[in-house]
Amino acid sequence: MQTNPRHLELLAPARNADIGIEAVNHGADAVYIGGPAFGARAKAENSVADIARLAAHAHRYHARVFVAFNTIFHDNELEAARDFAWQFYEAGADALIVQDMGLLEMDLPPIQLHASTQTDIRTVEKAVFLDQVGFSQIVLAREMDLATIRKVAEATSCHLEYFVHGALCVAFSGQCYISHAHSGRSANRGECAQECRLPYTLEDSQGRMLAKDKHLLSMKDNDQSANLRALIEAGVSSFKIEGRYKDMAYVKNATAHYRQLLDGLLDEMPEYARSSSGLCTYSFTPQPDKTFNRSTTEYFIHGRGEDVGAFDTPKFAGEEIGKVTRVGQDHFEVDTTLELHNGDGVCFFDVHKELVGLRVNTVQGKRLYPNEMPADLRRNTTVYRNRDHAYMRQLEKPSAERRIPVALTVKETNDGFALVVTDADGFTAEAQCIADKLPAQNPEKAEAALRENLGKLGGTDFSVKEINLDIGQPWFVPASVVNALRRDAVSQLQQVRANGYRRPAPGMPAEPPAIYPEDTLSYLANIYNRKARAFYEKHGVQAIASAYEANEELGEVPVMITKHCLRYSFAMCPKEAKGVIGVQGTITAEPMTLVNGKDRITLKFDCKRCEMHVMGKIRKPVLQMAQPQPVQFHTRRP
Repeated sequence: MQTNPRHLELLAPARNADIGIEAVNHGADAVYIGGPAFGARAKAENSVADIARLAAHAHRYHARVFVAFNTIFHDNELEAARDFAWQFYEAGADALIVQDMGLLEMDLPPIQLHASTQTDIRTVEKAVFLDQVGFSQIVLAREMDLATIRKVAEATSCHLEYFVHGALCVAFSGQCYISHAHSGRSANRGECAQECRLPYTLEDSQGRMLAKDKHLLSMKDNDQSANLRALIEAGVSSFKIEGRYKDMAYVKNATAHYRQLLDGLLDEMPEYARSSSGLCTYSFTPQPDKTFNRSTTEYFIHGRGEDVGAFDTPKFAGEEIGKVTRVGQDHFEVDTTLELHNGDGVCFFDVHKELVGLRVNTVQGKRLYPNEMPADLRRNTTVYRNRDHAYMRQLEKPSAERRIPVALTVKETNDGFALVVTDADGFTAEAQCIADKLPAQNPEKAEAALRENLGKLGGTDFSVKEINLDIGQPWFVPASVVNALRRDAVSQLQQVRANGYRRPAPGMPAEPPAIYPEDTLSYLANIYNRKARAFYEKHGVQAIASAYEANEELGEVPVMITKHCLRYSFAMCPKEAKGVIGVQGTITAEPMTLVNGKDRITLKFDCKRCEMHVMGKIRKPVLQMAQPQPVQFHTRRP
């Protein structure tokens, strides 16, 4: 029995509408973007008008636009949040990516809700619950391995979304409060101060220094290029690229890279299909290592294995060029096999282990003339290229075309000709014209001209898949007649496609209401308003604590919970060293300390769950900074 194919979605980030449009042009099936407020990236805000502009472009290819609406809301923000939800819907958005369950207790438009990574979906039970309360798509925790993904897929009916590329938060998403504790800037409110990227000194329980001024909470970047087939087979249907702060070049490059990989798999796996229309061609070769990354890791998809930290620098070092062989007054020479270019950006680690960058004005073979000679560049220093000028120039130009294949069929009518255009999705349009039927004096030439003029689709969203001539004999059809027929038919097809686009239907909550897997919720549930509290009460939770941002009396608690473990990184994991006896006896998970300036941060280890807890408490002077103010947005109700 023939079954419908399962659709796969490539989901790309958009800092703004222009980047989102290019993401679509480079093959994204869906794009996620922030609105004017309430997105978990406060510096990536966009107007409702820009979201509408992006949606109009995306829908031409039946691609979708998701609005990141994933902060937690204070009570005095609920009405503004509701109004924005309606505005996003009216602008053409296809889904809202949310964290705050209070939204599910409000009068929302008929739009899909996707559970943000901030909802911390680490278990099958949590995934099942979110599926049952009406989420159409859920973003699985980046730390989830393949075996758990399979179990989630077997237990749920919603779409599963998984990050396949880009920066990694060291903490389980939604479980990081260190920024709020230290500065009043809450990650769950879109204002993360990125304390995970700072340098720290690490001390063991005896006060001995294990590492000095290293970025010990900074992760490598995620890259699941080699695991796409396994993720598909495990049940993932949406493949997400991180990066709502990233630039145009990064989004173009990463989107094209994963588009090509997924298309290759789709060719081999006929039981799956793309979730939008059109095929892409590129004027460059996608190479994700050419744009921002901190080197890469597969993270925990196959369980704990390689170390995942980017301890040397949180910056983009780039590809290794080679070692310095000579240092002159205004130049240096490098032993390299790479072709370097004028305008390249290069960098190296100085004597303080800090990454120093410089721009190369002129390249003469292996001799580089920088804009300014660094003081401590020495022989045998390893040099990296973090900006390939020639490659970036390609990405600065129009670099992709996305076309929907169509079949064109010319037919005779009683008083002229008709052109039927059918696209790869089955949408059809027909145009007719009145024209004299003049036998072709040179049939081969006439047919060639007819096909050539029919195929002139370069300025449209379409490309020619095939041309069929359903005519009784070779006719001479003037180019002006063919061009008019083609333009009319294509215009009609665009309208048919626009009329045929349907936004995905929202999910429906189960009745009676699903019961939450736990009856008690701590501050880790991020409950910040009365609507969220009512939601959990309705679903059987009996004891509910307020969000960390609303709780001043918690004292020292975990302000970051992470699967990254510094005991593991420094070969001090009790599980790995079980039974090994050293000078200090059997290794145990004793606390460690991170030191940054005057800050001393305790690390505790939950070996049963294989987690590291970064401990902390709210600094009293920042409490006033953390208090939310009444929202002053100009919104309207439908």
